[in-house]
Amino acid sequence: MEPDLPSILQRYFDAQNRHDIDAMVACFAPDAAVLDEGRDFVGTEAIRSWMEETSGKYRIAIRPLETSREGDRTTVVALVSGTFDGSPTNLTYRFGIAVDGPIRSLEIR
Repeated sequence: MEPDLPSILQRYFDAQNRHDIDAMVACFAPDAAVLDEGRDFVGTEAIRSWMEETSGKYRIAIRPLETSREGDRTTVVALVSGTFDGSPTNLTYRFGIAVDGPIRSLEIR
């Protein structure tokens, strides 16, 4: 059974699985921040560069498994596969979502 995701996160994961960088970036607020592999990316241009690098390098496919919400934070545990050591594996995505819908922050662990 698929977890019930906020629509912005469903759009983000769908775009990720299509490797559609433009659609993924469109899910983020202009001043959003991402933390992945110990690196920070702030703003949509930096986030776009991160997505282009990781999408090309790892060819990631994501299947959300479970979700939980606390205030403006949504945590998604997902099965992630791709061209990286240890694939497939479960990763935790911690999103901060603005009231008006765009992703304000993302931390991947």
